[in-house]
Amino acid sequence: MPINITMPALSPTMEEGNLAKWLVKEGDKVKSGDVIAEIETDKATMEVEAVDEGTVAKIVVAAGTEGVKVNALIAVLAGEGEDVAAAASGAGSAAPAPKAAAAPAQAETKAEAAAAPAPSAPAAAPAPAAVSSGGARAFSSPLARRLAKEAGIDISAVAGTGPHGRIVKSDIEAAAAGGAAKAAPAAAAPQAAAPTPAAAAPKGASDEAVLKLFEQGSYELVPHDGMRKTIARRLVESKQTVPHFYVSVDCELDALMALRAQLNDAAPRKDSAPAYKLSVNDMVIKALALALRDVPDANVSWTESAMVKHKHADVGVAVSIPGGLITPIVRKAEEKTLSTISNEMRDLGKRAKDRKLKPEEYLGGTTSVSNMGMMGVKNFAAVINPPHATILAVGAGEQRVIVKNGEMAIATVMTVTLSTDHRCVDGALGAALLQAFKGYIENPMGMLV
Repeated sequence: MPINITMPALSPTMEEGNLAKWLVKEGDKVKSGDVIAEIETDKATMEVEAVDEGTVAKIVVAAGTEGVKVNALIAVLAGEGEDVAAAASGAGSAAPAPKAAAAPAQAETKAEAAAAPAPSAPAAAPAPAAVSSGGARAFSSPLARRLAKEAGIDISAVAGTGPHGRIVKSDIEAAAAGGAAKAAPAAAAPQAAAPTPAAAAPKGASDEAVLKLFEQGSYELVPHDGMRKTIARRLVESKQTVPHFYVSVDCELDALMALRAQLNDAAPRKDSAPAYKLSVNDMVIKALALALRDVPDANVSWTESAMVKHKHADVGVAVSIPGGLITPIVRKAEEKTLSTISNEMRDLGKRAKDRKLKPEEYLGGTTSVSNMGMMGVKNFAAVINPPHATILAVGAGEQRVIVKNGEMAIATVMTVTLSTDHRCVDGALGAALLQAFKGYIENPMGMLV
């Protein structure tokens, strides 16, 4: 019997991916564990291994295909002793990957009916995923989009009650019963007499209405890739659902810089290169992890039913990569030495830029660090990355005039700003966490014991 190979879910949040490359061709024999393809998700390029043994009878989805849905058929294997041609012909009627999304719709009907949220549940604003008739985008399930189309409902006007504001079947049914706005077949944006580049687009305007504000030929359209869509969706979700609270403090860096230089000078050499090279950011990661250990009530995540209190400080570190950013995680950072953190971050940062991180290396975590000090930024406030309750924004270390013992002095000072989820980390608790962090930065020997 032919063995179907389907698009795997490479992370808990993955809904579709790009089939970047096939590493086998039709007629090749494969065994369990062989790498057969490379899949691009919104954050990384990952290798896919064969689960079964057999001969590649047919490749259903060509290399380079984008937007292949999870569980869509991508190839067929002929089992041992099975006729390859027969297996290939049997796969000919299979729907190509982009159309395979229709299959989960029947299962989704039962799942949505069983998990329909109470009408009073708060709804997050829809995030980008599907295009409505007016051009606006809405994060919705395939079944919900089909029902909205059949009912003539503008899906961008429907509030989603599913996970992360996803519009589901029950939302469309409620909208239909409540007389939601029907999708206009040809809704034209009001014509402005002579729009200028300075004109502001109305809130919620369609793509077409926005583009009318700019002179034709003065721009080019660059389609959003998966990473940019995910960043946009998660940041909208964060700012609309997480009540941010900000606390800032100045930290003197002179003692830390002196210790860093001393430790780097003492680094043993391996193959003519030092075994490690500590950065200020490595020491910031360690200080934040130790501060969370000392103030455990701040090492939490919010859920509607309970407070999640983490036993370790898993620190995500924002890394800029082409087209966006990703936050590889240093697990149990409070238990690791500075040299271990430094070498781990160097490896994670390199593989992040190459989009070679595994999902477990960037999903989860209990807090984050975003450092723009190397870019000369003095201070800023970062957006929390749910389900984290905190994120530390780190500015540049610069020489400033300070007052010590009633006299002016020069010191290297760094401003840091802690963004907290006020549902679980109140102002006083956030201040206590920052004070613990400041203590380790200004007395860095405490990080070595």
